[in-house]
Amino acid sequence: MTTDAMTADTLSPDTAPGAAGDSLGREAWRRLKQNRAAMASLLLLSIITLACVAGPWLTPWGLADVDWNAFNVAPTLEGGHWLGTDANGRDLLTRTLYGGRVSLSVALVATLVSLLIGVLYGAIAGYLGGRADNLMMRFVDIMYSLPFMFLVILLMVVFGRNILLIYAAIGAVEWLDMARIVRGQTLSLKRREFIEAAHALGVRDRTIVTRHLIPNAIGPVIVYVTLTVPKVILLESFLSFLGLGVQEPLTSWGVLISEGTDMMQTSPWMLLVPSVFLALTLFCLNFLGDGLRDALDPKTR
Repeated sequence: MTTDAMTADTLSPDTAPGAAGDSLGREAWRRLKQNRAAMASLLLLSIITLACVAGPWLTPWGLADVDWNAFNVAPTLEGGHWLGTDANGRDLLTRTLYGGRVSLSVALVATLVSLLIGVLYGAIAGYLGGRADNLMMRFVDIMYSLPFMFLVILLMVVFGRNILLIYAAIGAVEWLDMARIVRGQTLSLKRREFIEAAHALGVRDRTIVTRHLIPNAIGPVIVYVTLTVPKVILLESFLSFLGLGVQEPLTSWGVLISEGTDMMQTSPWMLLVPSVFLALTLFCLNFLGDGLRDALDPKTR
């Protein structure tokens, strides 16, 4: 067995595969199950996600289908429009579920991008320390100083409106907070005994970062991810509300809310339906994030 393999199993018991790691995972899951608000949020979030993924296939209307006999129809159990129609006679339930696909996918992809870049960047900066750390974090400060809306508008002008640009723009901003969190955790962890032992045994720096520092800093990262997802959804909704987000024929919750505000006086359900879906999703993610924070906090064990 190589030195790197031995240290992976013995020096960092919090992340080694086996009884210790399994027991920590089971303990966190047990504590999470005791949080009724978090579990209810997890269940409701799963239902919303499943409805957005599979729901449009189960409705009789397509995203752009027009019912010429139902313009601005209020929610009703008759006529097949349970949540009503918009000003163009399109089924609001179908469009809301399709919009959920876009909003949730933007949140998922942008969060994964920020997670990948931020965790690696922050771990490397914290581990290297010194001048390299200062240089890397000054770059983060420069990125913080750039207005988010200016960056988005610049991308739209140069490359045109594309949903992939929304992923890139949001991911290019959200990784900054992740990098700072991981850097702070890394600065604390690299002084621990198991890291010093890994150095003494000659473990490579890349192995120390990827197999010891990052896994041991994953607790706060998981909590922050659950708080980043609703933030990204709100950013996408805000961009779509301003007309900088997704464009026809696609839609999102932000686009639907923007359309609903124009018809708020005569067709309030057009604003209410997507707003309820968005609000429920945000509440669920925030309650789930609070539950994960309590479950993974070693001070409360």
